[in-house]
Amino acid sequence: MKRRTLLSGLILAPAIPLLARSQLAMAVEKDASLSVTPLTHEHDYWRDKVSSEAYDVLFEEDTERPHSSPLDKLYDDGTYVCAACYLPLFDSSAKFDSGTGWPSFTQPIEGHMGTKADYALIWPRTEYHCGRCGGHQGHVFNDGPEPRGERWCNNGVALRFVAKGDQLPALRGDA
Repeated sequence: MKRRTLLSGLILAPAIPLLARSQLAMAVEKDASLSVTPLTHEHDYWRDKVSSEAYDVLFEEDTERPHSSPLDKLYDDGTYVCAACYLPLFDSSAKFDSGTGWPSFTQPIEGHMGTKADYALIWPRTEYHCGRCGGHQGHVFNDGPEPRGERWCNNGVALRFVAKGDQLPALRGDA
């Protein structure tokens, strides 16, 4: 590691708690705007309802390999729903090719996504999750296209695609 990089990092270290507070405040604000009722199931409830790969991403906050999801290059009209509870999360009109290897969107369906601060890589990021079952979907970044400038970078295995004209699956997870 270069000494300049190390020194720059040490100088910025005291700012991390301030950034964390602003990220956490943003998460609380966005979670307060949920328009769906969150489920109270333990994560194990979903284990036999999704694939093991989807379970690891949704409920263990794992990340799939880039370029591994067929949804990354799918641009058909339709709706992307949570792979666990089937809550609609994204409309296909919000999808774009970010070049990252994961399905990316400019915005979620309003009121269907919760957020929280994520420190897994030390520097705080904003993680988002299904507002209904709490399943981890991905992270949101501020390097997306105009007009919002957001890139909602999603794990493809955490989603199911429902083509326009097909009936959305009934929500699952109730009692």
